[in-house]
Amino acid sequence: MCKFDFNKICVILIKLTFGEELGFQKQTPGFATKSIHNGQKPEQWNSRAVVPPISLSTTFKQSAPGVHSGFEYSRSGNPTRNVLETCLAGLDNAKYALTFSSGLGTQTAILSMLKTGDGIITGDDIYGGTNRLFRNLAANMGIEVQFVDLTDLKNLEKAIKPNVKLVWMETPTNPCMKVIDIKAVAEVVHAKTKAFLVVDNTFLSAYFQRPLDLGADVVMYSLTKYMNGHTDVVMGSAATNSEELHEKLRFYQNATGIVPSPFDCYLVNRSLKTLSLRMEKHFQNSVTVAQWLEAHPKVGKVLHPALPSHPQHKIALSQTFGHSGIMSFYIKNGTLEQSSKFLETLKVFTLAESLGGYESLAELPSVMTHASVPEAQRAELGITDGLIRISVGLEDSQDLINDLEQAFAAI
Repeated sequence: MCKFDFNKICVILIKLTFGEELGFQKQTPGFATKSIHNGQKPEQWNSRAVVPPISLSTTFKQSAPGVHSGFEYSRSGNPTRNVLETCLAGLDNAKYALTFSSGLGTQTAILSMLKTGDGIITGDDIYGGTNRLFRNLAANMGIEVQFVDLTDLKNLEKAIKPNVKLVWMETPTNPCMKVIDIKAVAEVVHAKTKAFLVVDNTFLSAYFQRPLDLGADVVMYSLTKYMNGHTDVVMGSAATNSEELHEKLRFYQNATGIVPSPFDCYLVNRSLKTLSLRMEKHFQNSVTVAQWLEAHPKVGKVLHPALPSHPQHKIALSQTFGHSGIMSFYIKNGTLEQSSKFLETLKVFTLAESLGGYESLAELPSVMTHASVPEAQRAELGITDGLIRISVGLEDSQDLINDLEQAFAAI
């Protein structure tokens, strides 16, 4: 009979993850299990379906006027949506999670909690749609907005006023990939204001970063990106441990009607089952590509938190479990003509906006995702015509490198 040394087998299996090898935080056990099982119990359905069914009904029978079995109208609550929200809450170690029709829909619900005269402090380098929402919608509501470089806490402290009710941040930022110390920002916000702190965690997903554990009050996502990961759903979400914030957001979710469809909820719930596997592959591919780009003679600078050359590399190591496929780089002395030629020549990478899908994408923020950001602010941030943002997908890394090489050869 063949004998196995169980302890020896365990030593072989318990090895460092890719992130730990690079110095990132050790991944918390159980994430993949939660993504597969949270909210998925077959016993909740009479059929005992292992895969939660799609409930497309817009309304639900009541046993008496005003007496229902948990659902009355699909905008107010839906069984398929409940499954997804339960799963999402577990992935961020949150008590509550809510889903919305898009990432910007989520932000609109959060903005709805403010009133005329309130103030927002937000990072200076943020998604163009968020920038536009704050500059236009929030401003039209009579809300003061300050754009601040949150990599320096002194800037945050200087911006604090009695009217500040919301502090909004991305880390890493979009598209300049600045990393912000979530714990340090949370400590300042909670000590010196009555504001709540929201972290847009879209770039890393709940797999690589969990802001609520670091002191944030709300974590939000464009689920469209890594959390869904298949480029076939537009949806957003917010998670929190605060009952007060949850009740307010739940009210605005229903009152404004910015809810996702049951079918889209089913798709995202499906996608979460492979989140940990996908993110590890995105991570490995992006580091391989980033290291290659950093050595390329036509590249001026690579912005990737896993590289020791990144200015906030140590902060990234201290608060995340790794990195996704998103990064940016500068073509050396790049012009609009050169960048356009480079992007148009790519064959494996697709020239398109968005990120986080299984396919690799490339775009020019200055004229695409961040074209709505005022020109002066783009110049200040370094969003030049030579800045390329890429979302490294799940293809073979050598094919991606070969594609980038032939595109560089064309400029």
